Amino acid sequence: MEFLPVVVVFVLYFSGIPIAFALFGAALSYFTFINTGSPVDLILQKFITSTASFPLLAVPFFIMAGSVMNYAGISNRLMSMADVLTGHMTGGLAQVNVMLSTLMGGVTGSANADAAMESKILVPEMVARGYDKAFSAAITAASSAISPVIPPGINLIIYALIARVSVDKIFMAGYVPGLIMCCSLMLAVHFISRRRGYKPSREKRATFGEMMRQLRQSGWALFMPLGIILGLRFGVFTPTEAGAVAVVYCVLVGFFVYRELRPHHFIEVLKDTVYGTSTVLLVIVAASVFGYYMSWERIPQSMAKLLLDVASNKYAMLMVINILLLILGMFLEGGALMIILAPLLVPVVTGLGVDPIHFGLVIIVNIMIGGITPPFGSMMFTTCGITGVAIPDFVRESIPFIIALVVALLIVTYIPALTLFLPGLLG
Repeated sequence: MEFLPVVVVFVLYFSGIPIAFALFGAALSYFTFINTGSPVDLILQKFITSTASFPLLAVPFFIMAGSVMNYAGISNRLMSMADVLTGHMTGGLAQVNVMLSTLMGGVTGSANADAAMESKILVPEMVARGYDKAFSAAITAASSAISPVIPPGINLIIYALIARVSVDKIFMAGYVPGLIMCCSLMLAVHFISRRRGYKPSREKRATFGEMMRQLRQSGWALFMPLGIILGLRFGVFTPTEAGAVAVVYCVLVGFFVYRELRPHHFIEVLKDTVYGTSTVLLVIVAASVFGYYMSWERIPQSMAKLLLDVASNKYAMLMVINILLLILGMFLEGGALMIILAPLLVPVVTGLGVDPIHFGLVIIVNIMIGGITPPFGSMMFTTCGITGVAIPDFVRESIPFIIALVVALLIVTYIPALTLFLPGLLG
């Protein structure tokens, strides 16, 4: 009976109930009908008090910063910078697509926002230049998986709160895995484009002077993620304060530098922020209540014992967890999957000597791959819905990119020094 609420969560979720209501409903059913010795008021109290967290303020700040950037002309500057850096390569626009997602990672931190933006801007241009439409949609969805891995991805903040690790360290840890994913996808694009004859978008490599000119134009956009790193490294601000600084910085750049941000844009910015924040925080507080039930029944300890019976060393355990997450990621939304499983898995892997910061990036890369895999990948639906590509065509074209991302996942999993190098600089 103590495992019944876990079953209830999956039943409700697959019935079409939003994950937040599924989590809260399952926990409420436990304390109402199974554990009748505890007052139900405790659940409602837990629901309210779980929002009283200072680090949670970072979520609305970074969501607002990403929304402001969409109206401030930063996306176009970043795309021009990506073209200067990679447009001369084989499969030029597809390489630009990957590089733009990498640059946007420090801006939006949202895979679906990145996928939607590139589906509207880049995919029509790729099709006009002779790229297969399904291929264009597939690389757009695959490259968007990079964005949440690079700070200030919202999943990084959520994991830090769940695993009780430093937000600034998990931020620092995201850069190298994001670059590994970028390089893997660019290699896949190179081989596919060479076989199909996809040409560069530029006739020759940009000169040093062209790069410098474009860097001057895009420098204000590129400085924000760099400023966050430096501010966190030298203790100028906390991760939560970094979100507020990012909002102010983007507003000033949009008004006074690029001069594309207008007062009427703030209505849309507030709408985006309220919608994005309420969606994320509702899931977080519902997960907190569900976690209260799991702690009460000592389910994490039971899960740890079960997994340790399957794999007794950390390398085998990480492989088992990767396979589990890749399979579940095909059916569950990534954020929901992390919120459900991270409290169960973190105690297991840390007991075997795995660093929780490193494991957080393993989980996040896993769930991002799940976002492009059928049958329920969210980025797959986003790109196919905007571009009009049929799901079977998308799946066929996405297979090489899924393989490339799985290779990146294995590198991140089994070479932890790459992930932990930058956090180590923080001490």
